[in-house]
This record gives sequence, C-alpha cells and structure tokens, in this order.
Amino acid sequence: MKVTTNINSHKILDAGRSTITAESLALAQLAESLDENFVQAVEMLSKPNSRVIVSGMGKSGHIAKKIAATFASVGQPSFFVHPAEASHGDLGMITADDILLLLSHSGETQELKTMLDYSRRFHIPMVAITSKENSNLATIADVALCYPNVAEACPMGLAPTTSTTMMLALGDALAISTLHTRNFSPTDFRTFHPGGNLGKQLSRVRDFMHGGDRLPTVHKGMLMNECLIKISYFGFGCVAVIDESGEILGIITDGDLRRHMHAGLLNDAVEEVMTPSPISISADILMAEALAIMQEKSITSLFVTATNKPIGILHIHDCLRAGII
Repeated sequence: MKVTTNINSHKILDAGRSTITAESLALAQLAESLDENFVQAVEMLSKPNSRVIVSGMGKSGHIAKKIAATFASVGQPSFFVHPAEASHGDLGMITADDILLLLSHSGETQELKTMLDYSRRFHIPMVAITSKENSNLATIADVALCYPNVAEACPMGLAPTTSTTMMLALGDALAISTLHTRNFSPTDFRTFHPGGNLGKQLSRVRDFMHGGDRLPTVHKGMLMNECLIKISYFGFGCVAVIDESGEILGIITDGDLRRHMHAGLLNDAVEEVMTPSPISISADILMAEALAIMQEKSITSLFVTATNKPIGILHIHDCLRAGII
C-alpha cells in the first residue's frame, strides 16, 4: 500500500470532524430510540446473584470486552466469552443463573449460533444488541435492543465506526442504569477501583487521618506554656481544646498565637486563646472533599470528629500522601 505524505491538512481535519459529527448525530438518535425494551433489559441484567456474559465477533467482540469490564466495574459480575471458543468448551463457563448479552451488527453472525442454541436449550435469558430488528439474533433474544441503522462514518461504508460507537454507548447506558437499580455508592465504587487515580479520588479521610497518640489535644484549663510544648511536639501547628467529657471546645493554631501575642500569654488558659467551634469533618468523607474545605478556608489542618469528640486530625500533607494534589 502506497502512503502519501502530501495530503492537505484541511482534508485531514475535515475527515476527522465529519467522523465525529456523524457519530455524535447517531448517538443522539440512539438516545431518542430507547424504549420499554431498554427498561426490560436493565431489569434482566440487574438480577441478583447473576453474571452478565457478554459476547460478540470481530469489532463487536472488542466492544463486548469493554462492556463486560464496565459492568464489572460497577459491581455487576461480568466477563467476555469468545463465541468461537464457546464452541470448543467455553460454554461450560455459562450457567443457567447467568444472563447473556450478545452483540452483532447484522444479527446474523454465524459464530454466535452455538451460544444462541445453548441459551435456548438451558433457558438462559438473553439480551441482544443489533441494528436489525428482524434478524435471527433479535427474534430469538428475550429482549432485543436495536440501535438506529445509520450509515457508517467510513466513506466507503465498510469499516465499523458509527455502529460500534452506538454499541459501546448502549452498553455503557445499560451498565450505568443497572448501577442505579442497586443504589451503588462511591464506597462501593472504590471497592472495585482501589488503584490508580480513581482509587486516589475515592480515598476516605479515615484512611489517612492521624489518631490515637498522634492526636493533638489539650484539656480546658491548661496554661499556654504547656500548650506550646504540645503544639511543638505533635508538629501539626495546632491543638484541639477539649472539655472533661472529651468534646471539642475550640482549636489553637499558629494564627491564634499571633493574634493573642502579649507579655502574659504563657500564663493564659488555653480557652482564652482558642478559636471556638472550629471546622471539623467526618472520617467518612472523601479526601478530595477534605482538601476542598482546606482550600476554601485557607487552612492546613482539619480535626475529624464523631459525636463532637475529636478522633483524628488531617493535615494537607496527608492529601499529598493520598495523591490527590
């Protein structure tokens, strides 16, 4: 194949933009086409204690792998089975408790026939994604999701482009809709995404706060000369003032020391210097939320409380340690 290097850059940009435009228009049509069949499909795919087995051939197979990964990432057990391998033993990976999600643009992919027959023989529920509502796949499936049969973005109409984009979007829509049926929370999401940037963004304060012997607190009535030693010892630049029951009354920071600087400061009681009712956070909030509070209030530390009692402290350096800065 001869490769030319003198192609006009405007033609290249026009080709790229027309491809994206064609696919975006197709996605708009797809969104409008969703109907009660989509609802039925989501209800099937959300069945408790079931797995979603996704399959497709060729480009549809590549899309199927991504859809399976998306389902798994939102808490719905799912994996890809290659349709050709299914005929050579991998059908044993599919049980009667599973749900099949089969992808085929034409709906007539020969390699899927074995899985179609297997699903009907053992009464395994099946959802189809195809463009042909009268195809073999669509008519056999329990629920058929037929996306608009629009032209491919490829100028020759051959390379799967618009069709695979709609398949992928429809798979995402199914996965996210099943997420909503189970009230999937950020905590659940982090369970399946402990690594990478997602894991960092979903880290909780309780995972990085300092508590126990590292918690800087002083009791009401303590003199400032002792308090200064505590501030220096803990190294957070602040201490929490607590009462006899352990509830937080206020906080003393470097800024409070500067504001109350006078000759007799060391003989003052801590409650005379503290800032009352300090900002505090829950151990269950995300580290990203805690960082946002620090940035908004221009502070470097936050006390973590439960029932108004300090249980930990979070420093901005902990946000660095969590990798969210």
